[in-house]
Amino acid sequence: MSLLEVRGLTKIYGSLTALKDARMTVTGNEFHGLIGPNGSGKSTLLKCIAGAELPSGGTVHLSGRDITRATPPERSRAGMSLKFQITAILPQLSVYDNLLLALQAHDPMLALIASRTRGRLHDEVMELLTRFGLADRRDQLAGFLSHGQQQWLEIAMALSRKPKLLLLDEPTAGMSPQERRATGDLLGPIKARCSLLIVEHDLDFIKDICDSLTVLDQGEVVASGRTDDVQNDPRVKEAYLAHG
Repeated sequence: MSLLEVRGLTKIYGSLTALKDARMTVTGNEFHGLIGPNGSGKSTLLKCIAGAELPSGGTVHLSGRDITRATPPERSRAGMSLKFQITAILPQLSVYDNLLLALQAHDPMLALIASRTRGRLHDEVMELLTRFGLADRRDQLAGFLSHGQQQWLEIAMALSRKPKLLLLDEPTAGMSPQERRATGDLLGPIKARCSLLIVEHDLDFIKDICDSLTVLDQGEVVASGRTDDVQNDPRVKEAYLAHG
């Protein structure tokens, strides 16, 4: 069953067409990779899906609901969560408190003022920290985490919203090979809970974790489908060779 449906998405900036009639489908409990050469339109497409940019044409549907013009908070309430490439953690707060604040975002203001949520959310905070290998860092200031650990913390924060669809923008950028492998291992189990749409330059990483791929080149979809089929598509090889 389709979770995300992108149909005919176009984005024009003045005389520049960044996206032209882009189409993509992400199903439930699927990891879907969005790849392409530099300047192919990947980030623009992700921003239009997330609501950071509004498209010039086309539609975006989530769980059958038209969210093309919805605000980012409305998309979040509909079941979408996003982590951009640049981390948005609070470096002067502890790892624990960063995740606690992400969970408290769902609570009504009165409960926050009365400080009723910290104890109730403790087990959930610790479960997420444990899942992402950060439980032993809970009291450390988030700013002292390694780059990879900061990325894991922010992914955990994005997952705290219990999304149907998680959008990740180059989560392994700047990571060591060991951190990239660990990131793949950490992401794997979330497939049982939500789908993933991931923009990534590390093709080996994305091929290892993704069920399907969409390839963009010069703002247009070159190929989309199962990972094995797409990576062997001659049009995809040509697109990458042309920019090699």
